[in-house]
Amino acid sequence: MSTQPSSSAELPLPQWAYVPGEMTEDDADHDTLWKAKQLVPSRFRDYVPARHPALRYGMTLNDRGYFWEAQEVLEAVWAAAPQGGRERILLRACILVASGNLRLRMQKPHACARLFGEALAELNTLSARKAAAVGDGFADGFPTAELATLLKAKTAKTELSKADWVAFSAIGRT
Repeated sequence: MSTQPSSSAELPLPQWAYVPGEMTEDDADHDTLWKAKQLVPSRFRDYVPARHPALRYGMTLNDRGYFWEAQEVLEAVWAAAPQGGRERILLRACILVASGNLRLRMQKPHACARLFGEALAELNTLSARKAAAVGDGFADGFPTAELATLLKAKTAKTELSKADWVAFSAIGRT
């Protein structure tokens, strides 16, 4: 009988951060990511719970510098999120941020600026959609306004550097 981890704290970090162009995709730590992806249901019912272990793990991966891996896990959560839901919009923004962070690591600041701009557009879309009620969904307690402010500041720069990557934990959470 196999048991699955019930929290992101129980999931190990990948052995290394995969960076396209520096390694082949076969070098990515797919086994570790598979453990997190296995926690994602085929579909979330009404919303993505803010405390879902795969979601938390994906956010942690980004904050620890595993940007490609964060994209992979967050995309799995996004695919299971309810169509047209607020969490789906926020997850897309988070995926774009992780992708932008990866482009910074790859020394592609213009691609990063474009991705951060796309993430900002998603956050603007999200802010225009009202929540039905405050709950424990990912989009309910996430500091979207703070993330939008940070992304505006980053995209206003003439040139981004590796030091401009965005950590979700840096903006705080409720």
